[in-house]
Amino acid sequence: MQSFQPDHRSSPPGRADADAGTGLDAVTLTRRQWLGAAAAAPLCALPGAAWAQAAPAGAGRRGGAANIAVVAEPPGLDPMISTADLVGTIMQHVYEPLYTVDAHWNIAPMLARDMPTITEGGKVYTITLRKGVKLHNGRELNTDDVVASLQRWLDIAPRGKAVKQEITDLAALDASTIRITLKEPYAPLLSQLAATSGMAAIMAKESLAPQITQFIGTGPYKFKERRPDQFVVLVRFDDYSSRTEAASGYAGRREALLDELRFVPVPSPNTRVEGALSGQFHFSDQLSLEAISRLEESGSVAVPVMIKDFGFPYIVLNNKEGVLASQAMRRAVQTAVGDSDLMDAGFGDKRFYSVGANFFPEGTPFYSMAGADLYDNNNPKAGKEMAAKAGYDGRPIRILASRQYSFHYNMALVFNEQLKKAGFKTDLQVVDWATLIQRRTDPKLWDIFISHSNIQPEPMLSPPQFSAGAPGWWESDTKKKVLGQFNSATDQAQRGALFSSVQKLVYDEVPFLRIGNFNSLAARSTKLQGLTPMNWPFFWNTSLSA
Repeated sequence: MQSFQPDHRSSPPGRADADAGTGLDAVTLTRRQWLGAAAAAPLCALPGAAWAQAAPAGAGRRGGAANIAVVAEPPGLDPMISTADLVGTIMQHVYEPLYTVDAHWNIAPMLARDMPTITEGGKVYTITLRKGVKLHNGRELNTDDVVASLQRWLDIAPRGKAVKQEITDLAALDASTIRITLKEPYAPLLSQLAATSGMAAIMAKESLAPQITQFIGTGPYKFKERRPDQFVVLVRFDDYSSRTEAASGYAGRREALLDELRFVPVPSPNTRVEGALSGQFHFSDQLSLEAISRLEESGSVAVPVMIKDFGFPYIVLNNKEGVLASQAMRRAVQTAVGDSDLMDAGFGDKRFYSVGANFFPEGTPFYSMAGADLYDNNNPKAGKEMAAKAGYDGRPIRILASRQYSFHYNMALVFNEQLKKAGFKTDLQVVDWATLIQRRTDPKLWDIFISHSNIQPEPMLSPPQFSAGAPGWWESDTKKKVLGQFNSATDQAQRGALFSSVQKLVYDEVPFLRIGNFNSLAARSTKLQGLTPMNWPFFWNTSLSA
């Protein structure tokens, strides 16, 4: 019999599916909904209750270069081809999309002049561009650039390929207006266009190629130089055409106050911490949770930055084959589980996590408490009775977990005990992450696996189980009906109301258990002013004090 011990090392959760104490820069993200949005999302993940500016805005001093420690060498700099969050984080300063999201996860125009005109029952989107927007090569942006960029995105970007299935026509009507025609109403469209990862980036038409070598966009910073494993350097674009609205999340006014942004790959989280404490880095991303005490005690050099509602752990149940193929058995497991205990096992310090039945933070468009009576029941007796009524035959429930993410593993240990307390036999299989990813594609090999994902502004983007064919194989007539209604509603207020039905459906059919939300830790130099902590950190509107 295999024996497992908790792993108390807190490796920081990544930005993608492993696919406020004293001194904290407190940020309440009303929700990264943007991604529509995030869609993760596959879009960008924004959460909480309302974005708050964590670093003092200061006087907006111009000049200086910010050294930014990131977790790895970017796999490339083409934000369409790569869905890596690191690529989006860097290149969002160079390229801009037609739409983005504000501090409350509402879609907002960026290169588009305003929100689109939607006609033909939600199937035709007419979008007008802002006038006078300059590309980094000096000429003015036009619809030829936009149509060519979007066509490339539809052809090669993973996110774009999915959207392409919904589109019948993409055309420029004149020099400032484009039209997108859909087969059927597709509400996530704007969220998909607003995502940071796998970005629908607008590029100069002449720079487009299968492999981009000239990075010509419209953003507040221009590409200058990349030295692999050393740095990526961006410099201020002096002719940048900013929006005039007040800054809010990723939306509104953007100003390049810093002369340079230097993104430095630093794979070791300990080295990123040491660099923050020594003053070498003005921002250090994705730190281990243990670093918070050192940052809090560092005095005037660096301060911790907490990004609320960064992501969520979830437990996927096999709906297709095995002991949990029946809804009644999945409900029995759901009833036995104590979500609060699982989050405590995974993260320990309550500053790093929150629990609640709501999938999206209060104050965001998709906040709902539908299904709350089925969350965090922690009732092994009732779970055992429900399993007996469902005809549980004593077969072991095979649980896949990995040590690569210590919170996955620690949660798996507690989850395993919760099921055994409810009378289930279990088989906890601890494997490396690559093996887990491989095994979960075969429904005959598992009953449950543990994962996590970013919180995205668009509910349909994350987790992938909302889509067809994702591991877990959640399919039902009710799912088709409820998601069909949700995805065909183009009015945002209507979609917000309809999401309650989506959330309730997840609790009823139990394709996965969404356990809670976790926060992410970074470090900011006290010299870096005006930083608004976000899932995809950005450095326009930031400056360095003298």
